[in-house]
Amino acid sequence: MNKTNTPSHHCHQVKSQRSIDLITMGCSKNLVDSERLLRRFADAGCRVFHNPETIHGDIAVVNTCGFIGDAKEESINMILSLADAKEDGDLKEIYVMGCLSERYRKELAEEIPQVDRFYGKFDWDGLIADLRLTPAACPTADDRLLTTPGHYAYIKIAEGCNRRCAYCAIPLITGPQVSRPMEDILAEMEALVSKGVSEFQIIAQDLTGYGTDLYGEQRIAELIDRMAVIPGVRWIRLHYAYPEQFPMALLDVMNRHDNVCKYLDIALQHISDDILRRMHRASTKASTLAVIKAIRERVPGICLRTTMMVGFPGETEKEYDELLDFVRTARFERLGGFAYSEEEGTYAAKHYADDIPEEVKQKRLDRLMDVQQDIMAACQEQLVGRTLPVVIDRREGDYYVGRTAYDSPEVDPETLIEASAGELETGKFYMVHIDRSDIYELYGTVVGPAD
Repeated sequence: MNKTNTPSHHCHQVKSQRSIDLITMGCSKNLVDSERLLRRFADAGCRVFHNPETIHGDIAVVNTCGFIGDAKEESINMILSLADAKEDGDLKEIYVMGCLSERYRKELAEEIPQVDRFYGKFDWDGLIADLRLTPAACPTADDRLLTTPGHYAYIKIAEGCNRRCAYCAIPLITGPQVSRPMEDILAEMEALVSKGVSEFQIIAQDLTGYGTDLYGEQRIAELIDRMAVIPGVRWIRLHYAYPEQFPMALLDVMNRHDNVCKYLDIALQHISDDILRRMHRASTKASTLAVIKAIRERVPGICLRTTMMVGFPGETEKEYDELLDFVRTARFERLGGFAYSEEEGTYAAKHYADDIPEEVKQKRLDRLMDVQQDIMAACQEQLVGRTLPVVIDRREGDYYVGRTAYDSPEVDPETLIEASAGELETGKFYMVHIDRSDIYELYGTVVGPAD
């Protein structure tokens, strides 16, 4: 499960209440959907809990992930555990929605009959109706019930994807890209700022394509430019860009605004020209190198996060070694890796044999991440001796836990500050001298507030 708060919300005008446990699997885009559902449940008079440690006995709703094999297995295991609870009498009703259910609704219904009903990714009205929820007795203007700490939130600016990468099932689940109107996004951010949110993670399947469907051109640079001038916005961080048709104007926006973090999550997957061609990526090795060079030159000190795939059908040892050499040379500050997983209905599943043994995939992945660990440790060490703004997320044991502008929640390193040194306030920004580092944490000392 995501490590998020467990909001409990109810409307005092409602005489009797049911409790709903909403469990989110997978990515932050799913989390935003769950937060909107939580608001609808709460406004209908239910007690709501997100990712609870123990179920409350009435209703469980699982928002599933269907991206790769491991994520699907995790979602199925969660559903099965709830099915067991229902059979034991500890749970009354189970409902399943989201990406996995969108793709495999019929098969899941046959295999797990304890589930009362399965829904697609967007069939929220059907779920609300089947839960027999009445219209809100005390409706609110808020669209979401945040599950994150109160100082940061995810902003989903588009749904779906127009790219047709050979390995990816996401377009089969979500459909083509649908960008949200710019004014709606900005209004949402302003409303969240008024509630105390100061840090925003901007997410979509493809940030770089934002606006092409709605305005006929890329508008991501303009959107971020307008976000940055909203009073009270301290940090904006960008996730899931693509190197193909990368909007260079976005780099100018990063340089123009101090509150646009010098951080970019850009999906690359591989560097071999032949692999990229068979993946149906529009980029080449040369174009990828050119984009990375331009980004680093135009935004000095930027933190780049990327994801690499190993074991794509037909990947040779030579192509894998080429990938390792690229990772060593590019020295990404943050990098995630995963092994190819054949996804039903994709071009790769239809046309390529999944010919790399699982043990070979795992060895390649392990070696890749070993290489990246050394790079990341060196990148972390370069921050030692600097004084950086850090936002405090929580207190954990003997430490306050925070993050620098180079660190996104849940996926990146954290900064630890000894609690014995003085009381700090969650959600506040402090200037912290970085005293030492390891691969996954920085250790620092507060030197004052970050104005």
